[in-house]
Amino acid sequence: MPQVKILGFRYWSVVASSVLVSGAMALLPAPSYGGFQDSPKALVDEVWQVVQQEYVDTSFNHLDWLAVRQEFLEQRYTSREQAYRAIQGMLQRLNDPYTRFMTPEEFAILRTQTSGEVSGIGIRLGVDEKTQQLTILEPLANSPATRAGIEAGDRLLAIDGQSTRRMSVEEASRRIRGRVGTPIELQLFRPNRGTFRLTLMRALIELPAVRSLIKEEGEQRIGYIYLSEFTSHAADQVQAAIQQLTAERVDGFVLDLRGNPGGLLQAGIDIARMWLNHGLIVRTVDRSGHSEQARANQSALTTLPLVVLVDQRSASSSEILTGALQDNGRAIVVGTKTYGKALVQSIHQLSDGSGLSVTVAHYYTPKGTDINRMGITPNVVVNLPQEVSRNPRLWATAADPLYREAVVQLRQAIYRAQLSTPLNTAQTAEGAQELQPSLVK
Repeated sequence: MPQVKILGFRYWSVVASSVLVSGAMALLPAPSYGGFQDSPKALVDEVWQVVQQEYVDTSFNHLDWLAVRQEFLEQRYTSREQAYRAIQGMLQRLNDPYTRFMTPEEFAILRTQTSGEVSGIGIRLGVDEKTQQLTILEPLANSPATRAGIEAGDRLLAIDGQSTRRMSVEEASRRIRGRVGTPIELQLFRPNRGTFRLTLMRALIELPAVRSLIKEEGEQRIGYIYLSEFTSHAADQVQAAIQQLTAERVDGFVLDLRGNPGGLLQAGIDIARMWLNHGLIVRTVDRSGHSEQARANQSALTTLPLVVLVDQRSASSSEILTGALQDNGRAIVVGTKTYGKALVQSIHQLSDGSGLSVTVAHYYTPKGTDINRMGITPNVVVNLPQEVSRNPRLWATAADPLYREAVVQLRQAIYRAQLSTPLNTAQTAEGAQELQPSLVK
């Protein structure tokens, strides 16, 4: 049963196929019912068993969880769909939105999102506001689309002979995805070329989670990095961005986590280590009170001043990263209070290809703060106008008040750095040991 630790979701981000949860428990043996194995009822019990063994709250939200099992196993299930509905009803009794069931289709989508890979041709699609036609927003680097000469602004007229008129972006994307190595024919229109057809071969595409650029702000060169979510490729992409911007001699960094719903726990830890040389990053506590710590390991890529931008949609792994940088004095946080999700989930692939997300631990920031339902309060609170919040194209521009404040804070930090005032006041290992473990209630 493949599992992975995860924090937060966009459409609910999910798993890679490798086993990443340390100490994951095996399923209890299924009870012996006549014809029970490989039946819809077996799937119901499979879900119950995982929750029984892993759920963070051993009172199960003050439920008699054994009685719940008996109730649901006494029911008659004639189809997978009926079992799925029963499982959803069973999990709802826990009153935990993060412990949830996913159909095989939902599970496949979420696995793709968190893996950061998809089989396709490497384009970003949108709808042109004027023509209302499907339009290529961007061909991804090193993709079949780029190699075939597809350009931003090309209109997508047909996919394998099927007209895209009245076709949604989601449907078009579904048609474009497919098995690696299989062909696909697109009919496109470009104003200076007219209508033309291209046949491409699908490939495994690494989806970009990072956008970076240099912003010239007076005498300062600022390295801006936007991270959309914590996929399996996010850490590598952030590392490449930091190294590239450092090579281009920036004076400081802005790390934008606005709208970032989270993702893989390890990705958040790895990215924190790129900014911190020492100090605690996060502490997790499981159902038995067992505490684990993740610490910086002298692997920081830069000591240049850093400002982190957050909003109410910055959640989970975003909050782990923000909390680590804020508590250790490594970054100034600007924006609005974050979402407030301090729970860790493990993700299980079930026997029929469906999926299960189970809350297995609670996490705390380096200073021992429980941010669940509370969020992280920025060092500098700045509200974002709705018209800017809804249009990421305006982020990191003069119309973006959070970015403008980040520039102000960076200038001050750069000045302090020039006066040799240390920016990183991270906890020592001895200081971190003073944190007292606490149980998740």
